[in-house]
Amino acid sequence: MPAAPIPPIDSVDDVSAALRDHDYLADTGLATVIFLALRLRRPLLLEGEAGVGKTEVAKTLARWTGGELIRLQCYEGIDLGQAVYEWDYSRQLLHLRTAEATGAATADGADRLEDELYADRFLVRRPLLRAIDHGEGPPPVLLIDELDRADDEFEAFLLEILSDYTVTVPELGTFRATTPPLVVITSNRTRDLHDALKRRCLYHWVEHPDFEREVAIVGLRAPEVVDRLARQVAAATEAFRGLGLYKPPGVAETIDWAQALAVLGQTELRPDTVDATLGTVLKYREDAERVRSHGLDALVAEAVRRGG
Repeated sequence: MPAAPIPPIDSVDDVSAALRDHDYLADTGLATVIFLALRLRRPLLLEGEAGVGKTEVAKTLARWTGGELIRLQCYEGIDLGQAVYEWDYSRQLLHLRTAEATGAATADGADRLEDELYADRFLVRRPLLRAIDHGEGPPPVLLIDELDRADDEFEAFLLEILSDYTVTVPELGTFRATTPPLVVITSNRTRDLHDALKRRCLYHWVEHPDFEREVAIVGLRAPEVVDRLARQVAAATEAFRGLGLYKPPGVAETIDWAQALAVLGQTELRPDTVDATLGTVLKYREDAERVRSHGLDALVAEAVRRGG
């Protein structure tokens, strides 16, 4: 079967423009590695602090290419059943009871009944198998989110699957992807991923956006926020990130804060409004107290100056 087409991309600029058309502003480094991942059909490994837009890359690629977004959220203890496939035991049991009620569950028909229990209709496809056995249409975008939360054994198993995009179900045989999915793996780097996995992927560390790009992101995602307020909010968020907080605010928090201030009818930052809305941008009490201890008046005054 021929590979399903994806939108034509001849350059990094094409990728930047396509992402922008789907409400994602990428810097040159990120646009370049996405371009290479699409052209080379290689998994893309994105690391960076929480909130810098790693997961949003996969969502944007799905909107752009038209492929289904298939998300595998990783966590400690994730196993084959949650990630690849499992059998629908309740339906199998119902099938057995029906066979007993109709007299089909006889000694002579035991082998046939057992084969029926492990037919394709009782197979529950989890994200990895769904991405490999996706059928017709554009290749899906497989998002393997926060892989650093999973254990080493699952990471090794994932590497095996990504090497040839096949999954073997002993009762049914081997499923092989005719067109590999677009794979985006994210990590917040709570632990180091193994070199073998990194060698299989194209790697990029996603930074917080610089000031002007964050202003542009707020303007794109929250057009109701006036430009002066957007610039001041971006400046204040940038200052917060330099205070050594437990959880520095990400781009999503910047957008939420700007929208909250706009809902309150604000067109510029004021110390009292900043104090009242800190919970929109900072998610830990200790972080809010650290910001207040630096003096909100001075922080706001600097944000207003920086915002121009």
